[in-house]
Amino acid sequence: MRRRLIQSTLAVVLVVIAVFGVSLVIVETRTISNSAQERVDSEALRLASIVDSRILGDENITAEIFKNQVTDDRYAVIRIPGRPAIEVGKEPTGDVIHSTADGERGETVTVQEPRSSVTREVGRTLLIIGAVALLAIVAAVLLAVRQANRLASPLTDLAETAERLGSGDPRPRHKRYGVPELDRVADVLDGSAERIARMLTAERRLAADASHQLRTPLTALSMRLEEITLTDDPDTVKEEATIALTQVERLTDVVERLLTNARDPRTGSAVSFDLDEVIKQQLEEWRPAYRSAGRAIVSSGKRHLRAVGTPGAVAQVLAALIENSLMHGGGTVALRTRVTGNQAVIEVTDEGPGVPADLGARIFERTISGRNSTGIGLAVARDLAEADGGRLEMLQAQPPVFGLFLSRTPMKRPPMPVDEERTVR
Repeated sequence: MRRRLIQSTLAVVLVVIAVFGVSLVIVETRTISNSAQERVDSEALRLASIVDSRILGDENITAEIFKNQVTDDRYAVIRIPGRPAIEVGKEPTGDVIHSTADGERGETVTVQEPRSSVTREVGRTLLIIGAVALLAIVAAVLLAVRQANRLASPLTDLAETAERLGSGDPRPRHKRYGVPELDRVADVLDGSAERIARMLTAERRLAADASHQLRTPLTALSMRLEEITLTDDPDTVKEEATIALTQVERLTDVVERLLTNARDPRTGSAVSFDLDEVIKQQLEEWRPAYRSAGRAIVSSGKRHLRAVGTPGAVAQVLAALIENSLMHGGGTVALRTRVTGNQAVIEVTDEGPGVPADLGARIFERTISGRNSTGIGLAVARDLAEADGGRLEMLQAQPPVFGLFLSRTPMKRPPMPVDEERTVR
């Protein structure tokens, strides 16, 4: 591209120089020739006037008198009737420029000048014009090179940016070149890079969230299936299979919820549901794991509370809190339900050492963890809660108390004011 720009610019300059240079040479040649002819004509008239004045004054007219009146490169012949011709200077050979002037007394004065003087002057003019044309060509080449670099370098950069995007590097360069058209292309590429970066981030986040959120349900499902393979009791098989199917449905809901949040975290599918059913399902799912760890998980508080949200999302939030207590907490894990204002609250607490002081409110940030865990669970749990209009907070650090706040709807059956405790060991 650089070569084409330089060649096209140079071609335009050469055409312009050729057109205007030839015209200028013709005009200058004619001007110099006319000027030389005018000088010779003027010289002849001047000498004729001198001869007239001397004749009127009866003065001598000799070659010596006119010797200083004629320049060395000219030749003059004065003819006076009845007298010999007077020659001044050396008669030129070859092509000459001449002019003849007649005096009032019948005398004639002829002046000649070699045309070579005109040729020399034309040559000097051509040399000047050629030098100017050469300088113009050099300047045009330099300007063409500069302009070519100004246009070609940005195009090379833009090509490299596009190549980087194609190779999976979506970092925008935010580089502009001062050319509106090229800057527009750079804007589009930077915008595409930012969109690709967001898409890649969302994909990586989805993969990490899915890996984290599906790990525990899949483990529980595997345990159920193992229990089915180890028993011959049809009732036990039926019971475990029913629980396994429920867990499969929950896994499907988890995947759909993760995909929904990946597309638009603000998109929710909240409905009115019974908190007891979700809590019961979580107790049944986590009972084997807590029994294996020699710990207990209990539930207490108001019963028959209804809340607005997505049951699968609420189950995932509780699962994240329960798993967090299993991995980092100690003692009995308690799930308590209560009402505050127009909100239903589910608190999850345990008897462990709690959240370290250096973590504090950062406990919900991604990659923040007190131990060698991923640090994703609580962040995903908060996102799921907020997607349905709720919120997840750490109410107390030591001992740890996490609260899930959900909007509450009026119950369809009479409330039971008495708190009941449900314990599963």
